[in-house]
Amino acid sequence: MAQDAQEIIEANKRKPSSARPGPIQFGVMSVSDVTRDPVSNSVPSEAERIQASLQEAVKVEEAGFDVFAVGEHHNPPFWSSSPTTFLAAVAAKTKRITLSTSTTLITTNDPVRIAEEYSLLQHVADGRIDLMLGRGNTAPVYPWFGQDIRQSLPLALEGYNLLHELWHNDVVDWSGKFRTPLQGFTSIPRPLDDVPPFVWHGSIRTPEIAEQAAFYGNGFFANGIFWPVEHFRRLVRLYRQRFQHWGHGTAEQAVVGVAAQTYIARNSQDAIREYRPYFNNSPVYKGGPPLETMIEETPLLVGSPQQIIDRVLEQREYYGDYARQLFLVDHGGLPSGTVLEQLDRLGEDVLPVLRKEFAAERSPRAVAAPSHDDMVHAKYGDKPARQPKPHDNRGDNVTGTSPYIDSDPNQKVTMPSLY
Repeated sequence: MAQDAQEIIEANKRKPSSARPGPIQFGVMSVSDVTRDPVSNSVPSEAERIQASLQEAVKVEEAGFDVFAVGEHHNPPFWSSSPTTFLAAVAAKTKRITLSTSTTLITTNDPVRIAEEYSLLQHVADGRIDLMLGRGNTAPVYPWFGQDIRQSLPLALEGYNLLHELWHNDVVDWSGKFRTPLQGFTSIPRPLDDVPPFVWHGSIRTPEIAEQAAFYGNGFFANGIFWPVEHFRRLVRLYRQRFQHWGHGTAEQAVVGVAAQTYIARNSQDAIREYRPYFNNSPVYKGGPPLETMIEETPLLVGSPQQIIDRVLEQREYYGDYARQLFLVDHGGLPSGTVLEQLDRLGEDVLPVLRKEFAAERSPRAVAAPSHDDMVHAKYGDKPARQPKPHDNRGDNVTGTSPYIDSDPNQKVTMPSLY
């Protein structure tokens, strides 16, 4: 095992990042809660909320954003138990935006299923896919999927180590602590152009996750909603330092994403008055510090367009030039009509100014979140991308060492034991 670990280290250190210099992305994220509207006292059905969320995702592209992301949950009152299914529907209704997750649970999902489902989604969406891995913090969910929340960190670390192997090797022999071994296993379909989706590692408190993101040269997402900014500045600083340590580029070239929750109105008084019932009703906020304190100390941005602009621009002072800014808009029972209005206001009054201001101050070396085309170019240069083609069907296609026509015929594989 020590030799295997050393091989992994040697394969990943000093590997150049696929991220290129470019502008910051702006996007919208949803945690998919189905929550009572405290103003109208109405609760949407799951069906109503899902259809509204689909409409909102399409509006994200129309309003000029770059990214739409949805979380993953397996407990009420949320609806997004299958992000890939929902994002495939969004892909069919959009043409431009990147589709992502605001959490893909690397702890309670089998990495084999993540590899398969997101590769297939990547094909369906013509490469407009990345994903954010996270642990999840709902304790009862873990035993539903045969896991123990007390093992969440080693589950997360081991899970991505396996996912990385599945996406970068046609045939995988693997053994670990939390699932049965794999022998001669091929994850299908192979990623589009044999280039996996870009991976973000999301965390709100864990330096080991920042270290893993840095080790692989992946993105690190400081999901700073609900928490003081200073806490996340330390995690981002660690990630940048370790990204450089592992030889993927300079600390400035590390791929950082951050989040904020927003509510916008023509002036701050109206914004606070309109949003306060939703804040007070939120299961996340109620019982904690008052709205004004949360606005001051966390990335809860409630105010006029100029106030939202100023607060977002402040993020650069905390984190340096970063690659992706996501906004949470639909949380806490906000009705869909209001969410659509919020997206239009952000798109018309906030995004154009943010793009201009960030561009004016941005270092020419600051990177954008890698697109599929960026990663294809990083792997192949000007050569054509690989298009894996399986050998003829032999009835099971699990009895040979080379499942694809262009696989290395010398690939060493340990086949499954029948005993």
